[in-house]
Amino acid sequence: MRRWQAGRTSTVVCVDTVFVPSTEEAPPGESAHAGWPGRRTIAKWFGCFTVYAGLIAAFSGHADRTWSVWAFGGYALATLLLRYGRTWIVPLVTSVGISLLAPMIWLVTQQPPTAEVIVIGRGARHLLAYGTPYLPPSQLIDWKSYNPYMPVMELFGLPRAAGLNGALGDPRIWTTLVTAALLAATFAIASPHRLRDCPGCRRRTATLAAIALASPVFAYPLALGITDPPIIGLLFLTLALAYRGRWVPAGIALAVACAMKSTAWAALPVLADLAWVRYTPRVAVRITVTAVAATGLLSLAAAPTLVASTDSFLQNTVYFPFGLTVHKTPAESPLPGHILSTLGPGGHLAAMTLMAVAAAAFTGWVLLRPPRTAIAAGMVLAAGYAIVFILDPSSRFGYFVYPVGLLGWVTLTAGTPALRSLFLSHQQQEQRT
Repeated sequence: MRRWQAGRTSTVVCVDTVFVPSTEEAPPGESAHAGWPGRRTIAKWFGCFTVYAGLIAAFSGHADRTWSVWAFGGYALATLLLRYGRTWIVPLVTSVGISLLAPMIWLVTQQPPTAEVIVIGRGARHLLAYGTPYLPPSQLIDWKSYNPYMPVMELFGLPRAAGLNGALGDPRIWTTLVTAALLAATFAIASPHRLRDCPGCRRRTATLAAIALASPVFAYPLALGITDPPIIGLLFLTLALAYRGRWVPAGIALAVACAMKSTAWAALPVLADLAWVRYTPRVAVRITVTAVAATGLLSLAAAPTLVASTDSFLQNTVYFPFGLTVHKTPAESPLPGHILSTLGPGGHLAAMTLMAVAAAAFTGWVLLRPPRTAIAAGMVLAAGYAIVFILDPSSRFGYFVYPVGLLGWVTLTAGTPALRSLFLSHQQQEQRT
């Protein structure tokens, strides 16, 4: 139920009576949107971020430690400001500035590029020269030669490959800008009201986007040049569009993610299942065809000679991520799949078999108990990613930003009973007017 109140000026202020005010302090002017986590909850989150950054600083080195030292101070200061201050702007600006921007600028200008930055830069140069970002099999001489990303990911390396020198040419700058825009768009689409009509929704969108961007899920990989944040942001956007019933745009957003990195493909069956249950089989087919066709078109547009180098494409994007190439990534983790893969060919086969069985079981579970809302789809997708990453032979802890990020999106979008009831109720799905 919604009613509209007009103030003394021409600005329209919307008040949604579905929301029950939280017992925690909401941002100024947010009484109509108090269903999302309040200051004390967010302060506890940033306290956890502080501990995480401290552990990284104590037990890691190189670029990881550089980020964690900066982030520890930023998170600690933001925690104090959130707990004892009266404004949201100062702690969030402080956290984004010290935990993301400062270490990223330091790493870009003072330290050698990380492995991911090197791979994207080389792929972009090879794309401009030969129409494909992948080296031929004869030039795959060690693990650093492989490019596990899909063709559209190389767009982040094109500024440097095209001659833009300095910090502005670094892929980390562009992945950060794109990720920030995706987060803002996601929370804007999922907001209770139109941003142009509701100042409270504008503040809410900016605040939630800043919280997400400052979190280690995004700040850590963005500062180091790891390529997962834009993919996670596109998954958020896909779920937000699906919540609004905008299935074709959702399919296109998912296609962009799939054309950047193959990990995004896991979202397609979950999204199609949601469309089948909430609407009709025709809608599910439409979203599937849209996503698959758009992925193919985007990949071919980004790499016009991709079809002519199929073997190179498979070596880089399929065999290498699954540990099936001669040269394997040196990344290690105590996860079951990786431990099994170190036991020889039999162990690697056992890990692959277990992962296939787990994926089949997960698919059956989703078909038997399909998600009926975008929020439920986000939680299901988080569970699916966690299962796959635990059993993947080449997996490492960094991949868990996907399930953790999706759970964070669910919490920020519908983290309290009042707001969750708005998202989980089929009858209360509102249309933008």
